[in-house]
Amino acid sequence: MPQTNLDFITFSSDCVSRVEKALSICLPPETIEPQSLHQAMRYATFNGGKRVRPLLVYASGLACGGQLETLDACACAVELIHSYSLVHDDLPAMDNDDLRRGKPTCHKAYDEATAVLVGDALQALAFEILAKPATSISSETQLQMIQILANTSGSRGMAGGQAMDINGVGQDMSLPELEIMHIHKTGALIHASVQLGALSAGGNPEQVARLEHFAKAIGLAFQVQDDILDITADTHTLGKTQGKDAADNKPSYPALLGLDGARQKAQELLNEALDVLSHFDASARHLRQLADYVVGRTH
Repeated sequence: MPQTNLDFITFSSDCVSRVEKALSICLPPETIEPQSLHQAMRYATFNGGKRVRPLLVYASGLACGGQLETLDACACAVELIHSYSLVHDDLPAMDNDDLRRGKPTCHKAYDEATAVLVGDALQALAFEILAKPATSISSETQLQMIQILANTSGSRGMAGGQAMDINGVGQDMSLPELEIMHIHKTGALIHASVQLGALSAGGNPEQVARLEHFAKAIGLAFQVQDDILDITADTHTLGKTQGKDAADNKPSYPALLGLDGARQKAQELLNEALDVLSHFDASARHLRQLADYVVGRTH
């Protein structure tokens, strides 16, 4: 059965199983030294994540006519970058969180020094995976994908967004300033996931450009929904401390727009993302479903 004909629950379940199997192979075994670091790397990676970014890789690749087996490396790479960023974001010097996905954060389960090294090692492993020769992808395309992920991870992407987030605590922030921060902090890796999926599948320039527009809209929608859930969901459902952003006086979409305004903003961004996908055929079905999930999720 073609992957595009599967219902979304089956598709997402299959892709999550697929990327977790690939991640288990990529990550160093706990039995080799340094055992404690390798154990902590697996703890941080296999900690109940939704795997939204690998799903975006797979769904974007399928929308461009690709096959799942050519997308595993990119799916692993973006998830490792995501896991590393969460480990570092949770540190006392950053967001100082005790819970992540309903479990103790890495620095709580182990210690701060180990958590720093876990993040460093996961980031390095992501680039190692992406740099391995692949018969289905040209060397030029691989170099382009490495550059995309590097840009996403650095000061013009996630690291820069985190710096803006830290500097924004307790400060008044306009809606454009908030969007710029989240385009970097949250949206950059979502954008990269879509780009890498499309490039791995051999997407043409028009497809890649349209999917980049889709990624920008859905990346912002993801963050708007996160801000909404920080207010409306409980700690057990969220898997992290409810209301922490408000308690830390962080700028958010509900703070600027009100709860109803934030919900309207999320819907507008979803409509924009779906409108971009109207240029694709049924091969983009799972991207459409994933966009609906991003805005409709409860955790």
